[in-house]
Parts: sequence; C-alpha cells; structure tokens
Amino acid sequence: MTFTPRLVALDIDGTLVDGFGEMPPEIHAAVRRVVDAGVPVVLSTGRSWVATRPVFEHLGLPPGWAVSANGAIVVTYPPFEVRRQVRFDPSDVVRQVAAVAPHALIGVQDLNRWRVSRPFPDGELQGDVLVQSIDELCAHEVSRVVVREPNSSEQVFAELVAKLGLHEVSYFVGWSAWLDIGPQGVDKAHGLAMVCDDLGVDPADVLALGDGRNDIEMLQWAGRGVAIGDAPDEVKAAADIVTGLFDELGTVAELDRWFPPSP
Repeated sequence: MTFTPRLVALDIDGTLVDGFGEMPPEIHAAVRRVVDAGVPVVLSTGRSWVATRPVFEHLGLPPGWAVSANGAIVVTYPPFEVRRQVRFDPSDVVRQVAAVAPHALIGVQDLNRWRVSRPFPDGELQGDVLVQSIDELCAHEVSRVVVREPNSSEQVFAELVAKLGLHEVSYFVGWSAWLDIGPQGVDKAHGLAMVCDDLGVDPADVLALGDGRNDIEMLQWAGRGVAIGDAPDEVKAAADIVTGLFDELGTVAELDRWFPPSP
C-alpha cells in the first residue's frame, strides 16, 4: 500500500529544535514545504502551550491545531482556544514524590501557569510560575505533574522512578532527570486522535516524527512513525523507521522524502 501523508505530527525538542531551543534553517524550510503543500502540520509536544506558541509562530503555521502537555491539552490557534484539557488529582503522586525524594523539584501545570515546590532552573518552565507548599500543589486538579532533580544522574533518577511505583497515571522519563506525569491513558496519540477526528484524517495517513519516550505511543499510532536517530532504543523500537541524527538533519531527510524541494 502506498503511503501519502495527509497530516504531519511533529515533536519539538530534539526533532525541530536543539538543546538550546534553536531551529536549524533547513528544518524550518522543510516544514514550510509541508505547509505549502497544503498538508496540516500539528506540533505534538510535552511543552506547555506558552512554550509551544513561539515555535508555532516561528514556523508561520496557518491557523490550526496543536497538542501540548503530552496530549492533556489540545488547542487551536489563532485565535487561541482550548479544545480539550484533561485533568487529574495530583495529590497522591505529589505527596509520594515529596516523601521519597524530598530534594526533588515538583511542578504542577494549570494550562499556562505553573505552581512549583521550589524554583526550577532558569528557562525550564515558561509562563507564570508560583511557588507553593506541597498542600497547595495538591489542592486542585491539574493537567500535568513534573518532577525534576537537576543534580541527579539519569541512573539515580531512574531508580527514583522505580521506587515511586507509579499507577493510575501516565508517565514519561524525559531528558536527564525529568519526569512527566499526566492523566491515565493520555498521551500524544490521544490528543492527535482528536485532531484527526475533526479534520477527517485516518491515523494511517499520519506521518509522525519524534525522539523521546513520550513519543512512543504517537509513533506506534501513526501510519508512519519515524524516530530521530538520537532517540533511545525503546523509542527506535516503537518506530516504523529511524532517520538520521538531529545534527545530521534527520528530520529534514524524512520530510524531504514526502515533500521534496523544488528542482
């Protein structure tokens, strides 16, 4: 069966931008070729919408959809409208983390605002940030809980996650010592399915690119799931194909396969 992308879902960090948040001009041009072909481009990210919007605008995407907070928040823009926000009670998880890892930083996301146990490293959270007590963090339903140990090694952090024994939630271990916790059963594929339903696109016609553990469900769900070459082995295993490394413009190589530059 011949594959023809009718929607392109793109992770941001490690797929469109590097570790410093910079987007190579070649990636910008490749995404613009998708847009110019009339195919919807949907950013699908663990970022909040506040941190997603600058990428949306930098790419010059037409009014359309975006999936943020690992699928818990789905919006259309412009104009900005929240089309779905899934929340859960964070109290069990937050208190468990505080007990097992008292030095960890804990943050909870309320749409475009963060409430945190202590300040996170500069630049890691975008939007309004308010420091609160553990009791205050537990007081309301949220879309996401983030756990961060800036001075921890990946191995030590993985042991912490194992100790937590997380249940009744979805969770993804991100770069270095970062843990995303969200509503059970909610992930990027969950958010993209809503977008496809609205646009009348079959998941079999979706091209999805990503590099993180929070991309696994999206890559498995899409008709063609592509892992960036830097991705962990479990992400590569979930993909239909592995493209080149980010620094070698693997994102561009895959997009150009379907949306080639003009001769």
